[in-house]
Amino acid sequence: MSEKSVFSRDFEKNKEYIDGLLHVDRSFDILYRVVKVGGKKACFYFIDGFCKDEVMEKILEFLYNINPEEMPETAHDFLKEKLPYGEIDLVSGENDFLQRMLSGVPMLMVEGYSEVLAMDFRTYPARSVDEPEKDKVMRGSRDGFVETVVFNTALIRRRIRSTELVMEMHTVGKSSRTDVVIAYMSNRVEKKMLDNIRSRIDAIQIDALSMNQQSLAECLYQHKWYNPFPKFKFTERPDTTAASILEGSVAILVDNSPSAMILPTSVFDIVEDADDYYFPPVTGTYLRLSRVVINVLAVFLTPLFLLLIMNPQWIPAWLDFIKIKGDINVPVLLQLLILEFAIDGLKLASLNTPSMLSTPLSVVAGIVLGDYTVSSGWFNSEIMLYMAFVAVANYTQVSFELGYALKFMRIMLLLLTAAFNVWGFIIGLILVAVFIVTNKTMSGKSYIYPIIPFNRKQFLRRFCRVSLPRSEQ
Repeated sequence: MSEKSVFSRDFEKNKEYIDGLLHVDRSFDILYRVVKVGGKKACFYFIDGFCKDEVMEKILEFLYNINPEEMPETAHDFLKEKLPYGEIDLVSGENDFLQRMLSGVPMLMVEGYSEVLAMDFRTYPARSVDEPEKDKVMRGSRDGFVETVVFNTALIRRRIRSTELVMEMHTVGKSSRTDVVIAYMSNRVEKKMLDNIRSRIDAIQIDALSMNQQSLAECLYQHKWYNPFPKFKFTERPDTTAASILEGSVAILVDNSPSAMILPTSVFDIVEDADDYYFPPVTGTYLRLSRVVINVLAVFLTPLFLLLIMNPQWIPAWLDFIKIKGDINVPVLLQLLILEFAIDGLKLASLNTPSMLSTPLSVVAGIVLGDYTVSSGWFNSEIMLYMAFVAVANYTQVSFELGYALKFMRIMLLLLTAAFNVWGFIIGLILVAVFIVTNKTMSGKSYIYPIIPFNRKQFLRRFCRVSLPRSEQ
C-alpha cells in the first residue's frame, strides 16, 4: 500500500511544511538552498557532510541551463527528460521523505510539482576496508567490513556475481531509522526461514538500534537468558559471509556495524574459520580438529584437574607429576576463580590501554601474574600453567560469544565439582549437554546438527575439510 501524499503544487506551502518537519532553523547541519530552475523556484535540501560536492555542482550547472519553455509539466517528465543523473526517485509520502532525507539523500523540490525528487549522490565518512583485527587469516583476502552498509553489500556482490543474490533493504527503529539488509541466494535459501526472518524484522517495534546488531539480535530472537550459547554467527569478513550465503544461509547487515550476522547457525558453524578453506584439505582438517579439541579441553581441563586434586587416590602413577608440589595457601577452587576473573580483567585493560602502552602493560602483567604471584604464595605454579592454557585456548576461535559460553560452562563445572565432588562433576557434564542439545537455531533445527539428528555426510563435512556436491548436502 502506497503512502499518502503530503505535498501539493504550492511551493511556499511545501517549503513551510518541510522546514517545520526538518527543524531547519535549529539543526545547523540540515541545509537548504533556494535556486531557479527553468524560471521556477526550486529548493535543495541536504545534510552537510553527506553530499558529493562535485556531483551536486554538475547537477546544479545542468539545472541552471534549462530554459523556462523547456520545463515539463509534471515531476515524472522532469525526471525522465531533464535530469541526467541515474539514482533519482519521486517521493510524495512523509515517512519516505524523512527516511531518505535523514539517510543523507539530497532532495529537490520544484515549484508546480506535487512530488519531491530524491537525488541519491550521497557519500558517507568511512574508513578503509582493512583486514579485521580479530578475524585474521594466514592466507586469503585481507579486506573486511566497515560501518557503511552500502560498502559492505558491494564487498559481497563483488564475490557473488549472480542474479540470484538478493539484497533486501528494511528499516528498523522509530528514531534511528537504521538500514538493515537481508542478503541471500533466492534459489538456495530455505523459504520458510527467510519469511520468518523477514516478518520478525518488519514486526520490530523499537525506538533505536542503539547497539546495532546486538540490539537487532535480541529483538529477533529472545532466547532463554540462562543459555549462553550464541544463536548467531558474527563475522567481519566478506569472504566468510559470501561463502555462508552460497551455502543457503541468510546474512543480515546493519548500517553502522562492521560485521555480518549469519543465520541459522549451529555450534559447528561458529567454530569454523576461514583458514580451514584457504589451505589444502589435509591442513584444513587438522586446523579444524585442533580447534575443536582445544576448545573442549578449555572447558574440562581445570574442572577435571580440581576433581583429581580432591581425590588424589584416583591419580595413576604415571600422572603423579600433576599433583601440586608446594604448599597450598589459598584453596584450589578460589585460585582458579580468581584467575578466571583476572584473565577477563587483563582483556578489559588491553581494550582500554593506548597502543603505545600496551607492550609495557603486557610485560608488567606477565611478571606480576607469572612470577610474583607464585613466589608470594597466592597461586601455585601448576594452577598458573593450566589457566595459561585456558587463556590461550580462548583465542583459537573468533567468536567472543562462544568463548564466554564455554567460560560459563567451565565455571559451572568448577563450582559443582567443588561442592559435590564426583557427582557434581557428573551433574555438570549433564547440564553442559542439556544446554547444548536443547538449544535450537532460528530455523528450528538442532544446535548440534549433524550429530543430532545424525547425518553421516554432513558429519564428515563438519569435522573434515572436504567438498561435497550441493545435491548431497
